[in-house]
Amino acid sequence: MKAAVVGDKGVEVREVPKPAPKPNEILIKVRAASLNRADLAVASGHRHGTIGGTGTIVGLECAGEVEAVGAAVTDFKPGDRVMSSAAGGFAEYAVADAGRAHKIPANNMSYEQAACMPVAVQTMHNALVGAGRLKKGETVLIQGASSGVGLLGMQIAKHMGASLVMGSSTNDARRARLAEFGCDLAIDTRDAKWADKVKEATGGKGVDLIVDQVSGGVMNANMQAAAVLGRIVNVGRLGGMKGEFDFDLHALKRIDYIGVTFRTRSPEEVRAIVQAARKDLWSAIEGGKLSLPIDKTFPLAEAAEALAHMKANAHFGKIVLVV
Repeated sequence: MKAAVVGDKGVEVREVPKPAPKPNEILIKVRAASLNRADLAVASGHRHGTIGGTGTIVGLECAGEVEAVGAAVTDFKPGDRVMSSAAGGFAEYAVADAGRAHKIPANNMSYEQAACMPVAVQTMHNALVGAGRLKKGETVLIQGASSGVGLLGMQIAKHMGASLVMGSSTNDARRARLAEFGCDLAIDTRDAKWADKVKEATGGKGVDLIVDQVSGGVMNANMQAAAVLGRIVNVGRLGGMKGEFDFDLHALKRIDYIGVTFRTRSPEEVRAIVQAARKDLWSAIEGGKLSLPIDKTFPLAEAAEALAHMKANAHFGKIVLVV
């Protein structure tokens, strides 16, 4: 089969062996796969959890049809239309743990649209509801809201009953579009007084829950913007892996600062997260109430060009490979 593989000189599409599903896995005939930031690191030769290095097939999520199922799989059968987080998704075939997969809703959702959903759904539902303990009526800020995951995060927050949803972007054009995806107040973190604007919008209290995809230099301002007993969930570090941390402010506000990643979670933990997201969100996804814009599509043969498009940071929404 053809796959986008990390080579000595970058990502190249070449022939590799077709995978076979283990007892708890499904084999997917991939029709579309979407890009995530972690794919850039893998494509550069770095590791992302258990995957990485020369010879690695790039990709973290895909959609297609079930080609075959492992001996222990009972929820899927050949021919089912599915979407799933799956290592090695930039290929004609990929295997996925059956506990991570979802059947594509029978509401005319395309494979391209379906491929955009799995990582964003499990990441943001877990950040908001699992780790973040979001309650109806609370206020939410999504840092890095113009990413695909961020756009879905704002919609999920609204769906789960948040009273005020805020999102940040340092790009003027993208920030202007955040309202289309559930954002009540768009924030520009280049403004030195952005935290004051968040506090003003929350009646002086500060925001209850921040889902932070930026980290780095916004950490102390996050705590300034947070309410007493607020929660900050760190899901990404697009703005840097390190930064100043005001320990006194952290203690003064009694903030819960929570780090999350799927890289160190067991298969059982991931399955539980996927099940919880499906319980809360699937009716909204089936009803078309939660969706993501597709910025651009590329054929699998142009996987390197798709990754370059993501690296240029000129996109809004998701970038998709069509297989």
